[in-house]
Amino acid sequence: MTDAATPRGQLKRQDKAMTHEDAGAFLAAAFCGRTGTLGPDGYPYVVPNLFTWHAGQIYLHTSRHEGHFLKNVRFHDQVSFEVDEPGEVYPYGHVECDTSVSYRSVIVFGRIRIVEDVEEKVRFYRAFMTKYAPQDSWGREKDALPRVNGTVVYAIRPETITGKQGHLPGPSERWPARNDTYSPGWQKRK
Repeated sequence: MTDAATPRGQLKRQDKAMTHEDAGAFLAAAFCGRTGTLGPDGYPYVVPNLFTWHAGQIYLHTSRHEGHFLKNVRFHDQVSFEVDEPGEVYPYGHVECDTSVSYRSVIVFGRIRIVEDVEEKVRFYRAFMTKYAPQDSWGREKDALPRVNGTVVYAIRPETITGKQGHLPGPSERWPARNDTYSPGWQKRK
């Protein structure tokens, strides 16, 4: 259930919001994402996946084995997908809990489908190999995809994309140069 004051995918801290372009660039570059699905038993299931972001969709794959992920996708097509990158932990005030971290993260709410079209699968695998395999250093046969039909390829069509980032403040904005009891960028409430 979504809080009525904050619709799904809307940030309360607009000072930390990424632009749509920055969120897309981060999705394209992120190493690993996590996909959250819902199972027939009512339990959520979150699994890390290597993935690609292209043609406005997230693509990932699994084996053909009917595990939790495939069973859940067949049960319910609504998913959440997340990528993140932690930065540096830093102090901003004189007490121990006045500590924060710089970071970037993107959350996608969308619908997942199993890709049946062989050409779409091939496009995914070519993009996947370009992203994860050093193209010239392994000396293997290029563009050979003999196991395309031995896997399940999924595409997540985003309905909402939210990017959030916490920048690392400069030294003059951190403790001990500055002593603040509110997290950086937070507007003090009256």
